[in-house]
Amino acid sequence: MNSPVKSVSAVAAALILCFTASAEAGPVADRVKAAGVVRVCIWPDYYGITLRHPRTQQLTGIDIDLSTAFAQDQKVRLEYVDSSFPTLVEDLRTDRCDVAMFGIGMLPARMAVLKFTRPYLQSDIYAVTTKANPTVRRWADIDQPGVAVAVQAGTFMEPVMAATLKNARLVRVAPPATRERELEAGRVDVFMTDYPYSRRLLDNADWAALISPPAPFNVLPYAYAVKPGDDAWLAAVDAFVERIQSDGRLEAAARRHGLSPIVRLR
Repeated sequence: MNSPVKSVSAVAAALILCFTASAEAGPVADRVKAAGVVRVCIWPDYYGITLRHPRTQQLTGIDIDLSTAFAQDQKVRLEYVDSSFPTLVEDLRTDRCDVAMFGIGMLPARMAVLKFTRPYLQSDIYAVTTKANPTVRRWADIDQPGVAVAVQAGTFMEPVMAATLKNARLVRVAPPATRERELEAGRVDVFMTDYPYSRRLLDNADWAALISPPAPFNVLPYAYAVKPGDDAWLAAVDAFVERIQSDGRLEAAARRHGLSPIVRLR
């Protein structure tokens, strides 16, 4: 007959083993595996990153390609969840999605409440104006009295420009309004954006003019984000980023979508 002490020890050991295995897998990974689907948050208005065509509804962009590759690596189906920069934190922390994959800038405020993989892209801030604008012709013209400078609400440009501008007026643009419509209508003189979004205007609007900073202004790394509290799931997503950086998939996707200049391979 087994002694009570040995029986208790055996049960405890089994429980510890079970708990350890579960901790290694992680609750999100367990849920993804059980459901056979990974839910990926995207912002479907991010040119070159995650863009939904307004007529065909087809999704394109580097993170459409790479999220597809991630689901294939995990051997599960892929399901997209529409998100945005203003709702990103809530969407992840309330489990609307398992991972956010849409070029998320690693801002200190976000890093305080979310967990990030290693960076895979990086971008500085650029200015977009109209070719006919008489006021803003170069970078030094931006922070001047009477100039209206637009930023997309919730993006990393918002706090950066709020802290930078001393003379110009900051205009925060939130949906359904867009920065380009505000610019075309003459309600702002210039808007600030990142490299991917600047390509949207240059590729599709012959009236747009790009102004690059004369020196690095605010280069920000981009990564994928998950909710805190599940280090195993973060490690799984981070391992995927490491693989695509080394096996050529990241470089190939960046070339397809015109983003090669901002790729980070380590």
